[in-house]
Amino acid sequence: MSSDKINKQWQGSSECGQQALNRRRFLKLGVAAGVAGLLPATARARPSRSVNPARELGFYNTHTGEKLKVVYSTEGAYIPEALGEINHVLRDHYSGDVGEMDARVLDLLYELRLKLDTREPFHIISAYRSPETNARLAKRSGGVAKHSLHLHGMAIDIRVPGRDLAQVRKAAVALRGGGVGYYRGSNFVHLDTGRVRYW
Repeated sequence: MSSDKINKQWQGSSECGQQALNRRRFLKLGVAAGVAGLLPATARARPSRSVNPARELGFYNTHTGEKLKVVYSTEGAYIPEALGEINHVLRDHYSGDVGEMDARVLDLLYELRLKLDTREPFHIISAYRSPETNARLAKRSGGVAKHSLHLHGMAIDIRVPGRDLAQVRKAAVALRGGGVGYYRGSNFVHLDTGRVRYW
């Protein structure tokens, strides 16, 4: 076999080998990207500094007199049993109906507690409301929305012992977590996880 023929065969096999190597490298990168895409965002992202190992909240229901102090989240995961206890304490005090509170409301309260630098329990004026209760209250008062976020467990009306109502409102507004209503006459601040707005 001539040396030219041998060189051509060697070059051809070298190019094939290079193509195979490039193909393998491409496939490896594709598999790695695919696996990364399958991982949950929490596994790919750096842990947030604001994630506290244990998030605790305290509540005092001003209508029933019930008190609750509970860790509702740990290492960024909600604790179902704790959420159930919270839902019970934050139920519709008129009907006794228990709704499911939006966990973002709890996170808002936790951030508010940190901002106000308090360990006091939140005094609850109103949280979840059944459709019947909300309809009755809306008939009696123009201040109750017919399609209130309380119906979906996305709103809560609170006081904070040891903190002025204006101070609570200011801290809640600074969080920009949703709606904040200031009811000076009724002595409570409304928080919700709807769009950011103030009144």
